[in-house]
Amino acid sequence: MSNPSPDERELAHEQAYVDTVYERLEESTKVARSLVAEGMARGHIGHEGGLVERDAMVYQASRRLSALHAAHDGLVFGRLDLDGGEARYIGRIGVRDADREIILVDWRAPAASVFYQATAQDPAGVVRRRVLRCRGDRVIGIEDELLDADAAPDDMVVIGEGALLASLSRARDSSMHSVVATIQKEQDEAIRAPSRGAVIIGGGPGTGKTVVALHRAAYLLYTDRRRFESGGVLVVGPSGVFMNYIERVLPSLGETSVVLRSIGEVVDGIRATEHASPEAAALLGASQMATALARIAKAPQPGSPQRLDLFYRDDRLVLEASDLARIRKRVLSNGLPNTTLSSAREELGKALWDKVTGDRALDRGEEAFGDHLDGDEAFEDFVESWWPELDPVDVWRTVPSRLGEVASDLFTSFEQQVLRREWADEPTIEDIPLIDELRHLLGEAPVRTEDDWASPKQLMSFEQREREDRIQATGSIDDEGFAHVLVDEAQDLSPMQWRMLGRRGRTASWTIVGDEAQSSWPVPAESAAARDEALGTLAVHRFRLSTNYRNSAEIYEFAAQVARHAIAHPDLADAVRRTGVDPRHEVVAADELLDRAVAETTAMLGQVDGTVAVVAPSGRLDRLRAVMPQDERLRVLDPLDTKGLEFDGVVLVDADGVVTEAAAGWRTLYVVLTRATQRLVTVGTSHTWLDRVAE
Repeated sequence: MSNPSPDERELAHEQAYVDTVYERLEESTKVARSLVAEGMARGHIGHEGGLVERDAMVYQASRRLSALHAAHDGLVFGRLDLDGGEARYIGRIGVRDADREIILVDWRAPAASVFYQATAQDPAGVVRRRVLRCRGDRVIGIEDELLDADAAPDDMVVIGEGALLASLSRARDSSMHSVVATIQKEQDEAIRAPSRGAVIIGGGPGTGKTVVALHRAAYLLYTDRRRFESGGVLVVGPSGVFMNYIERVLPSLGETSVVLRSIGEVVDGIRATEHASPEAAALLGASQMATALARIAKAPQPGSPQRLDLFYRDDRLVLEASDLARIRKRVLSNGLPNTTLSSAREELGKALWDKVTGDRALDRGEEAFGDHLDGDEAFEDFVESWWPELDPVDVWRTVPSRLGEVASDLFTSFEQQVLRREWADEPTIEDIPLIDELRHLLGEAPVRTEDDWASPKQLMSFEQREREDRIQATGSIDDEGFAHVLVDEAQDLSPMQWRMLGRRGRTASWTIVGDEAQSSWPVPAESAAARDEALGTLAVHRFRLSTNYRNSAEIYEFAAQVARHAIAHPDLADAVRRTGVDPRHEVVAADELLDRAVAETTAMLGQVDGTVAVVAPSGRLDRLRAVMPQDERLRVLDPLDTKGLEFDGVVLVDADGVVTEAAAGWRTLYVVLTRATQRLVTVGTSHTWLDRVAE
C-alpha cells in the first residue's frame, strides 16, 4: 500500500478534529433535548410558577436546538496556525469540550477577528490561514494561505489555490450562501463596525454588500444579544424572490430570530408582490404624496353629510357645511380622526347649544341638552356618518377620485390622470407605504369588545372619552419598533418607502446597503434625502467595498460602460478574475427573437453548471416563459426582480426595451448585466443601446 501524500495526511488530520467537534455538538444537542423534556415536565407541577418555569426552559432550550441544527452543515470552516504553535479553529458557532475548554471559536468572537483581518503585509501573528471546505460533516477540501513564511516551520504544508479564488469559481444555485469562510479584510471591517448609529455600505455590483450586511446582523446579535434579540432585527429586501434567495444565510450562521420581509410585506396584514407601472411608481413614491394623504385624512370622506338639522324644544338647530368644517379643523388640531370621536361629539354639541334661543331649552340648561343628545337617534346617526371609523385601505381606495380636490398644487393634471388610470384594484408594492402613511394619519380606532357589540352602537360620551384617552396614552399605532433595521438595495427606495421604514426604526441602529448607479428610483438624490430624514441625528459610519468578486472582468468591463452612461460618476469596483469569455450580443429580426432567445438559453444551460436567468421587459415575460426549456436551474425574470441575485449565465432579451421601460432604464440595465458571473448574452432586434454605450 502506498504512503498517503501530504495533502491526504492533512485532510485526514482535519477530518479527525472535525469529528471531535461534531461529537461535542451531538452531546450539546442531547442536553438541549433533555432540557426541553424537563421543561415540559415542569408544566405538570400544577401551579403558575411551574408553567412560567416550563415556558422559560422550553424557549431557551428550543432556541439552542435551532441554532445547533442550523449550524450543522459546514460547522468548522477555518483554522489559524499562530506564531508560537497554537492552532485555533473557527466555526459557525462556539463549541467547548467536556472540560469546558474552547475547541471551536465562534466566527463573531474577538478571538476570531484575526482570521479575517490578517494579511501578508500584516499577519498579526498568523502564520497560516486555512479554510476547510466541508459537505455536511465531511472535509472535502483544504485551501491555505501562508501569511508569514519566515515564521513557518519547515514541515508546514500549504495546500490549494487560495480559498477566495476557489469559492469564486464554483457554480451558483438557487440560494445565497454564507461567505463566512472567505470574508475579506474590508468586508470584515464593515461587519464589525460600531453597533450604534447607522452603517452605510456602498460599492459596485458583486462586492459582497448584501452578504456582508447579513453577516453584520449575525455579528450584532452575537455581541449584544439581549438588546438586538429583545428589540428585534428587521431585514428588508427588494422582492420576495430576493428574500427567498437570502433566507438561508442567517440560519446557517446560527441566527434564527431575525424578521425577513420584502418591501411589499413591511406592513403587517398586507402583502403586495406586483409593482406599479414605472410611470405610476414614480408618482406614488414621491414626497408630495405624503402631503396629499394628510389632506385626505383630514377632509370629510366621500358621502359625508354636509348639514346637521335637529329640533330641540322650541328650536330648530342647524349646522351648515361651513360650521362643520370649522368643527372638524378644531377637533383634528388635537388628535387623529379615529381617536377623536368623543371630541367631535362634544364640539358638535357645543356648536348646537350655541344655536339654542328658546326659553324652555335655555331654562333646562346645557347639561340637560347634552343628556338629550346622548339618546337622540338622529344625532347619533349623524355622528356615525360624519365621523366614521376609517380603515386605511378603504381610504386608500378613494385617493384617485380625490386628487383634484386635495392635490391640484402637488401633481399636474397629467400626473393626476396617470394616477387615476394606473390605480390598481389591489395594493401594489408602491402602494404599501401609502396605506402605512394613512394608518398614522388616521390613528388606531378603539377596539370594541364582545360586550361593546352586545350593547347599543354608541357608547356614552364619557365612556368613549375614557377609552380614547387610554389609546392616546399607550400609543395608537404599533409599528413593531425594531432594535436594528437592515435595508438592502436601499438605492431603490422611494421617499414614501423611507418614511415607512423610518417609523419602524425610530430608536434603532441601521445597516444600509446600496449603490446609486443601480438605482431604479428616478431621482436618487431625493431618495438619499428621505433616507437621511429617516436616520435623523444618528451617527453615520460609511464603508466602501472596492472589489467585484461576482462578475468576470470581461462582463464587468462591458457593464461599466453602461454604468458610465447611466450616471456621471459611478462607483466602479475592480473585478478580480477572468474567464476568457466575452459578452456576446445578437441582433435578429423581430420574428426570430423568441426562437433565438430559446436557442441561446438552451446553449447556455449546457455551458454552465449553475443557474441561468432569462431577463426581459415585463411585457415579454409571459411569451418567454411559455417557450423556454423546462430546467430547474432556469429563471425567467423581470429586470427589477433580478436585484441582489446572481447567476452563472444571463440571457438578456430586448435590452432596448429595458432602457425605455422606465426613467431609470439605463441604471436597471446595469443591474441586469451585472447579475452574470460567468457568461452573458444579449438578444435584441436593434443595436441602438449598443451604439449609445459605445459613444
